[in-house]
Amino acid sequence: MSHELVAYLGVMDAGKSTLALQYHHSLGGDGVLYTCQDRSGTGMISSRIGLSHEAREVAPDLDVYDELADLKPSYVVVDEVQFLQAPKQINHLADAVDGLGIDVYAFGLKTDFLGRLFPASARLLELADRVEELPVPVRCWCGAKGTQNARVRDGVMVFSGDVVEIGDMDSYTVLCRKHHRAGLA
Repeated sequence: MSHELVAYLGVMDAGKSTLALQYHHSLGGDGVLYTCQDRSGTGMISSRIGLSHEAREVAPDLDVYDELADLKPSYVVVDEVQFLQAPKQINHLADAVDGLGIDVYAFGLKTDFLGRLFPASARLLELADRVEELPVPVRCWCGAKGTQNARVRDGVMVFSGDVVEIGDMDSYTVLCRKHHRAGLA
């Protein structure tokens, strides 16, 4: 049986955490759930629609492969994959598929608020057996397909600050490429 590393990457509000929890439930609930810097706090996967589940927090120094070799789960679901250490921890996920025969489903943001790939997302795109678009469509204010995350302050798009700033939809909005590049939130 062939195992795979599957990447589900997209924009904010596209249902990635909800889908991660649904995968865990549908696969039997006996796999390992990982998260990194979820907005609800350490060791929790939470969705904006109110679903949540405890998960193992991925600290920057965690050797994911060694932990999975010890745990021997039937599958792995990772949420907020964009915050993992790249390339190290993303390599660990691929190694778990290849060396331990574990399916890994990774969910996260593709790009940051400046429209640049997160390092972990870039490495995941390089190594994934499959890359899937998140099924929930998100729209820009103009009605076009939302493809970019934008950080906003008082309704105005901002272009500076730390790449990682944990927030909710009041700090971010999703825009189409045209309006993101024009800075029109």
